[in-house]
Amino acid sequence: MQRTMDDVHRLAGRALPRRLTRLLAGLVLYGVSMTMLVRADLGVMPWDVLHQGLARRLGHSMGLWTIVVGVVVLLLWVPLRQRPGVGTVLNVLVVGVVLDACLGLTGPVHAMAGRVSLTAGGIVLNAVATALYVGAGLGPGPRDGLMTGVVARTGWSVRVVRTTIEVVVVAVGWVLGGTVGVGTVAYAVAVGPLVHLLLPVLSARHRRPAEPAAVPA
Repeated sequence: MQRTMDDVHRLAGRALPRRLTRLLAGLVLYGVSMTMLVRADLGVMPWDVLHQGLARRLGHSMGLWTIVVGVVVLLLWVPLRQRPGVGTVLNVLVVGVVLDACLGLTGPVHAMAGRVSLTAGGIVLNAVATALYVGAGLGPGPRDGLMTGVVARTGWSVRVVRTTIEVVVVAVGWVLGGTVGVGTVAYAVAVGPLVHLLLPVLSARHRRPAEPAAVPA
């Protein structure tokens, strides 16, 4: 029994660096994918409509508003009795920083072919990023946690809760000046099925330690 527990702890110690690497890679790529959709200017992700609208109406960078909204959403976890993980905290901090850095290094794209390509590539990259950080198993993003918390407290379906939250977010962001377009719709339709396909491939696999061999009598 002691040998088995030692094996579990040893495997967990080896797995954690890989999981952290997947988490950070996913969060960085998530910020890059957000930048691609912003620069394509054909409609951003639902939550980014809000971030962009706040930046345009109140000033400051879109990345900063991504962080601020993430903190506010995380506070909403308290009455829902959700518990954040290290991945949740890093999600709040890393994505916004990467977004601002990438926006500072890139400029607008004017050719329609380039804008369409950026939109399609951004959606696919976002699905890869989501599968990486969710698959790391170190805590959901604040917005995903809000959705699952509401589902747990109300008993409503994930589809109803997610749709309701994102419709409200998009509506408020659009009123504030965020960009809603074909890219927003394409993201809403495509990213779920893409993540569903990619998650089993990109998840960190937690191997169970081998059972100790039986000792001959």
